[in-house]
Amino acid sequence: MMHVESEAMIPSQKKVNPLYRALCKFGSFFGFGSKLYGSNKRRKKIFFDVITYVVLVVGALTMVYPFWWMLVASVNGSTVDTLQTVFWPKSLIEGGIFENYARVIDKFDAFEGANYWRIVLNTVIYSVVPVVIGVIVSAAAAFAFAKIDFKGKNIAFFYCMFGIMIPFPALIIVQYCLYSAFNWTTNGLAMIVPGCFGSVMTAFFIRQYLYSLPTSIMEAAKIDGAGYWRIFWLFIIPLGMPAIMAQGILSFMGAWNNYLAPEMFIRSEEWYHMSIALSNLEGRISSDPDYNMAQIIAASVLALIPVLVLFGIFQKTIIGSIMLTGSKE
Repeated sequence: MMHVESEAMIPSQKKVNPLYRALCKFGSFFGFGSKLYGSNKRRKKIFFDVITYVVLVVGALTMVYPFWWMLVASVNGSTVDTLQTVFWPKSLIEGGIFENYARVIDKFDAFEGANYWRIVLNTVIYSVVPVVIGVIVSAAAAFAFAKIDFKGKNIAFFYCMFGIMIPFPALIIVQYCLYSAFNWTTNGLAMIVPGCFGSVMTAFFIRQYLYSLPTSIMEAAKIDGAGYWRIFWLFIIPLGMPAIMAQGILSFMGAWNNYLAPEMFIRSEEWYHMSIALSNLEGRISSDPDYNMAQIIAASVLALIPVLVLFGIFQKTIIGSIMLTGSKE
């Protein structure tokens, strides 16, 4: 009897292709290997799911590997090892894992009137103050264009959008002359004051998000006697917070990684932006007798960490808001 039952089970097992059985074993790593033994339609769906997972894993490794290489290279001791050791840091075995970071921080002291922590503080100020104020100003403009009817609204919005078409390099000379006349290039105000007036692109994306909010809320508030500013602070800001937060974080990342504007508008080492300090630091390290490419990479890692941490914390807010900002009633 047992022999007959075993014989009855063998044909059903033989119907499964060996390649398909191998795919089942591979799919078991993702938790759906046993589900592959179903209908043909289900088999095809699971098969394409496995292919999708494989492509996503390969793509993720391709994008993550450069950051891992930077981290590994930054903790190695010599230039040769920096370029050859790409999978595991040699310093973890030999010790001195933070040696390059300590040397880089010491080299920041060579800047006149500044050190590493002063430059970090400058960059935080350039990335936080104009972004916070500018995003609020942009949100107010977005509220006006999305929910308030006034004469010439479409024309005003058209001219604002037209300004986006003007490339930033075309305005650099004019901006530099203007900021120099106000003496903003020697005290960092050239990186703070202009950003406080907001951004057209930020206002545009927040405007698109505000279109998805019901107008009935604002009408009810107006019936109760609320003015536009009160509606903005009590209703628009809380309800539009996903888009405002996302645009604020993206603006922060752009300001933190900005290079062209600080290079043109900051003339004092005391007020250096991190990107300019790294650029000048590379030249100083290159002229050092103990030149080490790993020190330059370590400095780059120090500059990347805040942005990566911020994106990791708020990635759901950023991605969700970007998906919603394209919607319109």
